[in-house]
Amino acid sequence: MKLPALLRAAVAAPSAAVSTLALAALALTGCAVQRPPAQVAVPMPPAWQAPLPHGGSVARLGAWWQEHLPDPLLAGLIADAQALSPDVAQARAQLLQARAQQVAARSALLPQVDGQASASRGFNEQLGALATVAQAGVQAGWEADLFGRSGAQADAARERSDGARAQWHAARVSVAAEVAQQYSNWQYCTRQLAVAEADARSRGETARLSAESERAGFTAPATAALASASHADALVRVAQQRLQCEIGVKALVALTGRGEPPLREQLAAAPALQPQQALFAIERLPAAVLVQRPDLYAAEREVAAASAEVGAARAERYPRLQLTGSIGRGWVSTSLGNTASNTWSIGPVALTVPLFDGGRRAAQVEAAQARYESAATRFRALARQAVAEVEQALERLDSTAQRSSDAERAAAGYRRSFEATQARWSAGLASLVELEDARRTQLASETALVALQQERMAAWIALYRAAGGGWDPAAAPQAEAPPPA
Repeated sequence: MKLPALLRAAVAAPSAAVSTLALAALALTGCAVQRPPAQVAVPMPPAWQAPLPHGGSVARLGAWWQEHLPDPLLAGLIADAQALSPDVAQARAQLLQARAQQVAARSALLPQVDGQASASRGFNEQLGALATVAQAGVQAGWEADLFGRSGAQADAARERSDGARAQWHAARVSVAAEVAQQYSNWQYCTRQLAVAEADARSRGETARLSAESERAGFTAPATAALASASHADALVRVAQQRLQCEIGVKALVALTGRGEPPLREQLAAAPALQPQQALFAIERLPAAVLVQRPDLYAAEREVAAASAEVGAARAERYPRLQLTGSIGRGWVSTSLGNTASNTWSIGPVALTVPLFDGGRRAAQVEAAQARYESAATRFRALARQAVAEVEQALERLDSTAQRSSDAERAAAGYRRSFEATQARWSAGLASLVELEDARRTQLASETALVALQQERMAAWIALYRAAGGGWDPAAAPQAEAPPPA
């Protein structure tokens, strides 16, 4: 009889008891125990309390850097930093691990098949001669998922895989925001340095003229000393500001891994950062924006995974049914001839009923329930934190927008006042004290204007991060793979 025929015979000929147990297993398969809710309701405000930029029209943030800050250097720095970041690498490794665990958990729902083969040669007492004995066979086993234990474990693994994918995106968004912040800080630092250097040059020219006037006997030594001290003070501020810019370059080197000499050349050739007045829009409803937060999505998936694990732990307290079977073929070769035989079996059908375990399974259910409560609490807290982060970024944007025009008008007015006072001083109609007072006011206004521009850019970057950085769970395919290491 051939092997397929043997399989058909094996299926057709089990005993009545085996048939009854197998049919009962099939009937019970898919009956799952109750789980806690896989999604946790979080109260959301009906609208943002802070003013929305640009009226709150809908816009995606995915290509934010390229669309609104078209700086090739910034895009390249972000890509280098993401490739080098240990946080992104760790998130990628966790994603690959979660996907492997998902495959392993899903395999528990399928039959397990193993092949075996053996051969031996020796004296056979039954045949009374030397014999070569060879055997080959296939063994199969399957556990009926009576109460949904394996299915729940597969669900938990799938949810964690989705959450790990979102965490990988969250790490990339965080790195992009950090690089953009450091790059903008350096840009505005150089602007502050330019203001300080211009002020130092102006003070230096005043000190030079005062020194010449003192030598000619037209200026008192105290007045010349004041001009010289003012110039020295300006040089100190220039050195301090230059130090901050140098620290910014070092930070970019550490983030991106680029060599410092070529990076300095690239920074020197980079155009000035000129962000638009409204870099991107944001939706009116908080829930529509927060769904784009990859960390919030990952926390929600952890709640679903913990819910599935509660169901799996409860299913451990119920009976388990396993079915095994095998088919094989054997050969015996002696000097008298060769013989072959086929074997097959279905069973045993094993039913395991938990009776006493000292409370171990009940404790596992309580532990799984506690993990679920912890995940739900963390999700609620993260949702509240996300709302607060967006609200704070919106408030900062609105505040900087309200102050921008006044700050520009103040800087222009103080600049004109200083120029007029300087002209009066050159004509001998104003004292050096008046000139220095006008200079200090003008320097403070110029410095405050650049600082306000930097604050506004920082608020945009904070909103980019708080709104999820353009990640969209609906647009990203489930099979999306991270880039190679």
